[in-house]
Amino acid sequence: MKTLHKIAVPVSLGVLGLIIFTSYSVGIPKGAAAVKNFDAKKYLGRWYEIARFDYRFEKNMDNVTAEYSENPNGSISVSNKGYNYLKKEWKESVGEARFVKDKTEARLKVSFFKPIWAGYNVIDIDEDYQYALVAGSSLKYLWILSRTTTIPESIRQRFIEKAKRIGYNTDELIWVKHNQ
Repeated sequence: MKTLHKIAVPVSLGVLGLIIFTSYSVGIPKGAAAVKNFDAKKYLGRWYEIARFDYRFEKNMDNVTAEYSENPNGSISVSNKGYNYLKKEWKESVGEARFVKDKTEARLKVSFFKPIWAGYNVIDIDEDYQYALVAGSSLKYLWILSRTTTIPESIRQRFIEKAKRIGYNTDELIWVKHNQ
């Protein structure tokens, strides 16, 4: 039986666990735009991290998921989980997301250590809310998420091309393994 260890750092943004920023780092990369007419209720639930950059807080992680649920106060509970394949243990981080502006714009801020918040911007999503491209506040942070452990090649290409147009170096993406 595997044990689940709570950690004080996020494992995924996704994710959308996020990196530790100052409370002012809730921006969006130049050239990127958050999804408009966003339906937060359709976004809730489990997402699998398909790709990310090599963040120190997700180092050696596979089987990474993010679970989003609505809190009574309207904010979103974020539970990120991943398996550290070197230490052979599960890690989990729980935080909160809030909308930066209106709930119909997919610009959020996420905190795992209040009052420190990080940008979480859904910059592309399919109409059925099955696949999402998520940007942090700079070109250092990018995630590709899916409701399943795989993603169609057409969606993969769409997200990669969009990220490249914004300025992301997509050659540095890590493609996450899901085998547990």
